[in-house]
Amino acid sequence: MPKITASPIVLSESDYNRIMALLDSLDSDNLLPLENELTRAKVVPLSKLPANTVAMGSTVTFEDLESGKTTTVTLAYPNEANVEEMKISVLSPVGSALLGLRVGGTIEWPLPSRGQRRLKVIAVEQHKAE
Repeated sequence: MPKITASPIVLSESDYNRIMALLDSLDSDNLLPLENELTRAKVVPLSKLPANTVAMGSTVTFEDLESGKTTTVTLAYPNEANVEEMKISVLSPVGSALLGLRVGGTIEWPLPSRGQRRLKVIAVEQHKAE
C-alpha cells in the first residue's frame, strides 16, 4: 500500500464513531486508507473541534497541488452524497483525504487508478448539525 503523508488530523467523537460503524458494516479493502487515517486521528468532543477543521457536513475548498485547480465540496455520508450538488462521500478517495484536515493542511493520497494526489485545504465552512 502506498504511504500516506499528511498534516495531523482532528475528528469529533461523533464523526469518528459514525464513520467507524459505517466502515465495520462495509468491510472492503478499498476502505483501508480511510481506516488508516482514522487510526492516526486525534478524537475530541464536538465542542473542542477547531472551527477550521474539515468535519462531516463541512463545506471545504481545496487546491490540487499538481494542477493548481481549486474545488469546493461538502463532505457527506454515502447516503447523502450527490455529485451534482458537490456533496462527496467520506468513502471517496478525496473525501477520505480531506476528513480531519485544517485550513493550510496538506495530504498526499493514493488513488486507486492513478498514483498520488496532493491536496491543500484553503477554506472550511462549518454547518450546524440539525
